Amino acid sequence: MVSLEQSAKAELDAYFSDKDKTPIRIYLAPGGCSGPRLALALDEPNDDDATTETGGYTFAIHKDLFEQVQGVTISVSCGGFSVIPQVPLPSMGGGCSGCGSSSSCCS
Repeated sequence: MVSLEQSAKAELDAYFSDKDKTPIRIYLAPGGCSGPRLALALDEPNDDDATTETGGYTFAIHKDLFEQVQGVTISVSCGGFSVIPQVPLPSMGGGCSGCGSSSSCCS
């Protein structure tokens, strides 16, 4: 299940106001110090995807990833879109030891 908060729907409506609506992919993106995160991109679904329509938009997510997160909520804030999984992603490394700069992300 994909839940689309009103703020996110308003942003998508504004973006697509002068464009054809295309499918939106939910995918696992590298996350730097925080580890992997879910993100959005415009992309056509394929046979390995689960698709759902919410708020007039088609979302595609790889079936294995969808089984792992068991659904998502999409919201928006001043930092852009947030894709929050119902089941948290497992920690896959990350953390401050991987930052490698003099201005640590942990400060």
